[in-house]
Amino acid sequence: MHLAIRDVSKTYSNGVRALRSVNLDIPRGMYGLLGPNGAGKSTLMRTIATLQEPDTGSITLGHPGSAPGQAIDVVREKDRVRRTLGYLPQEFGVYPSVSAERLLDHFAVLEGFTDRGERRRVVEALLRQANLWDVRRERLGGYSGGMRQRFGIAVALLGGPSLIIVDEPTAGLDPAERVRFLNLLSEIGEQAVVILSTHIVEDVAELCSRMAIIDKGEILLEAEPLAAIGALRGRVWKRLVARGALADVERRHRVICTKLLGGRTLVHVYAESSPGPEFDAAEPDLEDVYFSVMAGHHGAGTEAAANGAAS
Repeated sequence: MHLAIRDVSKTYSNGVRALRSVNLDIPRGMYGLLGPNGAGKSTLMRTIATLQEPDTGSITLGHPGSAPGQAIDVVREKDRVRRTLGYLPQEFGVYPSVSAERLLDHFAVLEGFTDRGERRRVVEALLRQANLWDVRRERLGGYSGGMRQRFGIAVALLGGPSLIIVDEPTAGLDPAERVRFLNLLSEIGEQAVVILSTHIVEDVAELCSRMAIIDKGEILLEAEPLAAIGALRGRVWKRLVARGALADVERRHRVICTKLLGGRTLVHVYAESSPGPEFDAAEPDLEDVYFSVMAGHHGAGTEAAANGAAS
């Protein structure tokens, strides 16, 4: 399957331009949509999930090279989309006094699994896949945040969707629950188009073979993460400075990001060549890509990575 987004724009009634001529090609597998809060990620996810319509543009879901009529028009054929869509929003409600097994069974009925035996097999398989089988009879109100997220994925997988959307799924999870959830998403990505919308760079770095960075409703970069990292190699430099010296470094150099390290500040700067003997070459990572793009320092190297990913 393949999701094609063409010139999608959305402006809300209060004048906020949430999306500005968004163009993306999303193949089967894990695809990361990375950006800060308020960047337009949730608006795009809700639009793909048929919960709102764009002002302009088109979205189609189908196999590459599908004949006319075979691909699904996401904007105009909402019922067809919903039959093949699994959606885990950033926030979703559960009945706290009901067990996971009972509620998933209820959702399976709504999904069309009317045969009791078949439904029982489907519910068990999904609870096992989400690693919830041993706690299936516990009330959802007693689940941890990560357990609730895994239950949400089990619901989203009912019916075997070919398009799955997960919006900020690991926000607020502890490290162990985050690892469990990412492992589950990795398994799912082998069978469907899975869009992971997040502001957490590590999630995209660990899971996604392709990604886009969005801010203020615009796509700033679309690339393969490894290619984007490679394009920054030789352009990222690091230096430890005292806190009082940071302002001077920011005035003189194009700072990508800063972090505290042993009571001092580790600074990463963008430069085509060494910015000075006090700097050492840094091995870039996806966080450097993200912050350099957000700061407008992506340069020709990262643009080349984007062009390579799109070709």
